[in-house]
Amino acid sequence: MSGFPPIGVRQPQPYDLVDDPVRACGIGTGFEGQFAARVRDGHGVQIAQVSVHAGGTGIWGNFDITLAVGIPSTPQGTLEVFDVSQEDGSDLNKVVVPITFGLALLDPYHGFTQYTVAGGDTLSSIAARYYGDANKWQRIFEANRHQIQDPNHIFVGQVLRIPQ
Repeated sequence: MSGFPPIGVRQPQPYDLVDDPVRACGIGTGFEGQFAARVRDGHGVQIAQVSVHAGGTGIWGNFDITLAVGIPSTPQGTLEVFDVSQEDGSDLNKVVVPITFGLALLDPYHGFTQYTVAGGDTLSSIAARYYGDANKWQRIFEANRHQIQDPNHIFVGQVLRIPQ
């Protein structure tokens, strides 16, 4: 019978578009009920870190935290939630969640709408429709990197997130 992992992140889900501050929640346990969370940009640079208080040694508790990130230098990044080794300070039980920063795509960022790709659509034509500028197609590409490998290949029926 397996138990709960020491740390579980329930929100954000992998590749979610996040705002500032980044909100995260989940369940976890750490030495004396303390572990940590940080956000890194796409270059691996730490842009925020907070302590997390939940549960305790052998007791799991819910956590809900915020990390102020401002406008990151890259659209892609990660949320990391981890316990800190009492021996050497290294990361233990680390959970890494890839995220996309809405503010790095569009400032101000208010969320996203969904668009279902139709025949003849391109990222440029969708950008022209939503932003009035076909050259802003990169916003849509970055918001959907988890499902678009090549910006020249989108597919009919594909549901894209369009930052607003």
